[in-house]
Amino acid sequence: MKVTDMAFKEGQEFKIRVKPKDDCTSFAINIGHDSDNIAMHFNPRFDYGADVNTVVFNSMSGGCWGDEHRDGNFPFSRGEECKFHVYLNNEQFYIKLPDGSMVNFPNRLGDVKYKYFEVSGDAKIIGIKIK
Repeated sequence: MKVTDMAFKEGQEFKIRVKPKDDCTSFAINIGHDSDNIAMHFNPRFDYGADVNTVVFNSMSGGCWGDEHRDGNFPFSRGEECKFHVYLNNEQFYIKLPDGSMVNFPNRLGDVKYKYFEVSGDAKIIGIKIK
């Protein structure tokens, strides 16, 4: 699923509910300006490449990926719906994971408003809400 004209900006809460498939290897949520300029790539990996039960973060600028950041807290289960919340300012993305824990990822593009949202991989969107 891809949305190219949404408004997510500083001070808002972005709620995302997804259900990973029963055989999910990974899924990704991208927030940014377009497919070549992604401020936050959020990629829970159940078993993908060398990563098992790891969340990988990254960003892309001008079509070039930055350095990956990995987080070992993995509160996701295959086949089970989960929800998480994203908050933003010009310095950081703050992500509240399904277990209530928080992780941060730098807002490498430095903007306070993004219009692009994409979900890819082995998960189904149940709902999104910006408030």
